[in-house]
Amino acid sequence: MPRRCTICAHPERAAIDQALVRRSPYRDIALRFHVTAMAAFRHREDHLPAALAQAEDAAATVAATDLLAELRALRAKAVSLLLAAERQGDYRTALAGIREARGCLELLAELQGELDRRPAVNLIMSPEWLTVRAAIFAALVDEPIARARVAARLVALEAG
Repeated sequence: MPRRCTICAHPERAAIDQALVRRSPYRDIALRFHVTAMAAFRHREDHLPAALAQAEDAAATVAATDLLAELRALRAKAVSLLLAAERQGDYRTALAGIREARGCLELLAELQGELDRRPAVNLIMSPEWLTVRAAIFAALVDEPIARARVAARLVALEAG
């Protein structure tokens, strides 16, 4: 008969579950709640409710939502200051406001996945690929069938 989980039977199980979800060290949990670190490990692996495990992801989502709200508020403030500077004829400050508002918009778009700043490399037009392609065709000059097959495959790859 398998042993009963000491964490599941513990009077402070909810607090232990929360500590496990927060990824508190097992040793700290063991000392705080008078259980063994191994029991805490086994409980997390075998018995921790899925809802509590997902709570950490929910907290991250809430934090990200708060960040987006703060960024939107910052953008609104930058636009407000820009408009005030324009009304006063302070064009230097207005230009600084435009830069700040643009920066906020770029960051907001990036966080929302609408702006991808990763570098894009076009391998098809790179000098290195053109050199390799020429070397392949030169090597296959005496093999017309293989050369035609390779050419067809390369055309298909380059077309996407």
